[in-house]
Amino acid sequence: MSETQDRMDSMTALLRELVSHPSRTGEDSCDALLRAVADWLARHGIEAQWLRDAGGRVLALCGEVRGARPGPFYLFNAPADTAPFGDRAAWTHPPQRPTLDDGWLYGRGSADSKAGIAVFCHVIAALAPRRAALSGTLGFVFDAEEHSGTFAGIRCYLESRGGESISGVMIGYPGNDRVVTGARGFLRARVQLHGVAAHSGSSSGGGINAIDRARALMNHITAAPLPGADGQFPLPPKVTITGIRGGGSFTLIPDRCELDIDLRLTPRFDQAAARHWLTQLTVALDTDSGAPSTRIDWQLGWPAYQLPARHPMVNALQAAAREAFGRDLPAAVVGPSSIANLLATHGIPATAGLGVSCRNIHAPDEGVELATLEPAYQTYLGAVSRLLQ
Repeated sequence: MSETQDRMDSMTALLRELVSHPSRTGEDSCDALLRAVADWLARHGIEAQWLRDAGGRVLALCGEVRGARPGPFYLFNAPADTAPFGDRAAWTHPPQRPTLDDGWLYGRGSADSKAGIAVFCHVIAALAPRRAALSGTLGFVFDAEEHSGTFAGIRCYLESRGGESISGVMIGYPGNDRVVTGARGFLRARVQLHGVAAHSGSSSGGGINAIDRARALMNHITAAPLPGADGQFPLPPKVTITGIRGGGSFTLIPDRCELDIDLRLTPRFDQAAARHWLTQLTVALDTDSGAPSTRIDWQLGWPAYQLPARHPMVNALQAAAREAFGRDLPAAVVGPSSIANLLATHGIPATAGLGVSCRNIHAPDEGVELATLEPAYQTYLGAVSRLLQ
């Protein structure tokens, strides 16, 4: 059996083990999954450290391969937690059981991002015996709190480094049609619209319906112009109403309605501009309305980011991917934000997508194409070898 086939079998076996440990955010602990990763790394001579919060809860597993000579510090990152199963009846294959079918492995988290962890572990194991030839360090952190949105694992890791610089982070999200080098940011707002309560059957016509006012605001949001894309950042901003709550009694004109609003940011439509844009719409709605003023509660948000086209990490990944996949992978800016947006606020460049071929992320029958494990492995091994040569 060839070395390549041995490695393919090893990556598949590790991926199957990881999928067999459910790690749904908010529902399962990641302890068993990360213990399997730590044990695998230990068998290959790599020590891993556990990061925990003040209560002892596991946030991440981390470690590094340090070269014999000084040089840059690059980091592998991948989430260990996953999306929920959703409706189990909609799955053809059990979400918690790794299932092979026609060259694909199915199971929750197989693509996002347990395949990334399996690939990264094998790259780390390949580099560890070559420490004497490396100039710099490759670190890794597998985050137990990515899908929760807190990103507590990577936050704890950054704090543990005490400000020591990181040259770049490669996040093991799937997909190999491009190298993700930027993303829109986001800002979230919970808008409370008020009315005046009254009996819904009253013949006097009193009351102000807060749901009607929410509908008017939604119409204003839809009609209000937003900046377009520009030559520097290729995507325009986007505003989506993602939730509405109000009323509750057939006989009562509602005096409160709440909207959840997701605002996707660009450099031209940053947090300040987005706050001003939405605030002005609510001010116009409140003018002479006779209802109490609208309130906006601003939620967590991060700015848009974009790496320079000639960043060494991007160039190394593209060159290695060209050799491994046999085609060019362009740099791309995407709509959804990720840990890379958080890292950008710390001045840390990150790529947020290059890996295995996949299908149905966060949906029933999530799966990865096993034949793409090897080119993903070769891409990251080649890129790190270039960066730490």
